[in-house]
Amino acid sequence: MAASMSNLQSNDRSLTSEAFHHLHQLTDDQVNWAYEIWDRLRDDLRHKDNLRRVHAAQLLCNLAKSDPEGRIVGDLPLLWEITKDERFVTARHCIQAIWKIGLAGPKQKEKLLQGLTERFRDCREEKNWSLIRYDLIVDLRKLYDHEQDEAVKRLALDLIESEEDLKYRKKYASVWK
Repeated sequence: MAASMSNLQSNDRSLTSEAFHHLHQLTDDQVNWAYEIWDRLRDDLRHKDNLRRVHAAQLLCNLAKSDPEGRIVGDLPLLWEITKDERFVTARHCIQAIWKIGLAGPKQKEKLLQGLTERFRDCREEKNWSLIRYDLIVDLRKLYDHEQDEAVKRLALDLIESEEDLKYRKKYASVWK
């Protein structure tokens, strides 16, 4: 783990990629060393290198289930910033991982659902707003698939229904078929 964390911050992109994939795989399951790397990852959310930002965001989302102190709740505002990153690919990768926070516990899930709702409602003026909304609906679907929580499904369907453009409403609804 220590070598992978070191390589994650390397200038060699192949080393960085290999380290990220290794850490991502390790953090798919609950780990007892989350806090050993937490602060470093949180600091990387503001790094000038977009790859460092996105790797940090995705790993923190994965580590939420290994966070008994609930640190992720305090770090959610930083992650929401990444979902608006100047590099859309960075933002999108964060959006596609953020749903995992909802698996960490009731408070984390509540804060996540609030954030997903706000992000859905507030992204309309952004360049890729329809793709952002689609990804947010997919997040809700993934969370629902893991927990079968009808409140998550209801939220998703309500957000879909709030879309004024029928073309996009149909696209978002296709996630729930």
